[in-house]
Amino acid sequence: MLPYATLSEAEVAIGRNLTAAETLWFNYTGKMPDLMVYCHTIAVLFCVYSLSPLPVVLIELKRLNPFDSHKIQPKVRLSFKEMFRCYKDVMFLFFCIVGPLQFISYPLFIKFVGIRMGLPLPSVWEVVAQLVVYFLIEDYTNYWLHRFLHVNRWGYENIHRVHHEYEAPIGYAAPYAHWVEILLLGVPTFLGPAMVPCHLITFWLWIALRQLEAIDTHKGYEFPWAITKLIPFYGGADHHDYHHYVGGQSHSNFASVFTYCDFIYGTDKGYRYQKKMQKKLKEGSYKKSD
Repeated sequence: MLPYATLSEAEVAIGRNLTAAETLWFNYTGKMPDLMVYCHTIAVLFCVYSLSPLPVVLIELKRLNPFDSHKIQPKVRLSFKEMFRCYKDVMFLFFCIVGPLQFISYPLFIKFVGIRMGLPLPSVWEVVAQLVVYFLIEDYTNYWLHRFLHVNRWGYENIHRVHHEYEAPIGYAAPYAHWVEILLLGVPTFLGPAMVPCHLITFWLWIALRQLEAIDTHKGYEFPWAITKLIPFYGGADHHDYHHYVGGQSHSNFASVFTYCDFIYGTDKGYRYQKKMQKKLKEGSYKKSD
């Protein structure tokens, strides 16, 4: 609940007129308890999980051209029933693990870490800078935790193997995992905001973008016109799809967002070799056709 009774009082306290966004935030959250505002995080995640994979699901089911030609593993097709089962499993874990975890994390993030909920709202540059930091922190720590779950045989067989049930992943399979893995790999996601506290709006944007990125890398399609192609070192669906294709024996492509860790630590050699061979085969077929 904001400590201002009126807009005028808020403007006096801040020392300037409120922006349109700040006025909207004041009108919406001004009389709402902080815990209720924080719990909007659950709604944000639910919408991302449920809605963002739908366009590619439609492409998969209807085999819509010209998009369908960009499927990475064209021989593997999931039915609507299989996709819906994946979604139901994800939603079960969401309401049993992710949702309650967001609820109980309120004292830690708001009271201890210092995620702020009031006015003024952060500037665009502040939001962008914090998001860059969060992505870098998450990517590096996730790389090592993910790699550990493959290197450690017990960790893979008892925890991470669940996520690899989908050798040709779809968007809904991005958060499909053992509940222990959800807790374990949730640490890198929360580590950035814990180290560099932000406004709640930035936090919502962060977790939404992180989940959208995970869904993007699991969607099973590599579209050459995707805007993510403009992001330096971004892995994308093709990079992560190879990891699922190889499966439990995979010691390649552990990165969650960027590719630099795999390159630096040499865990993308198999992937790069495959790309090299595919390029040679493609060039060879062109020469024959000529």
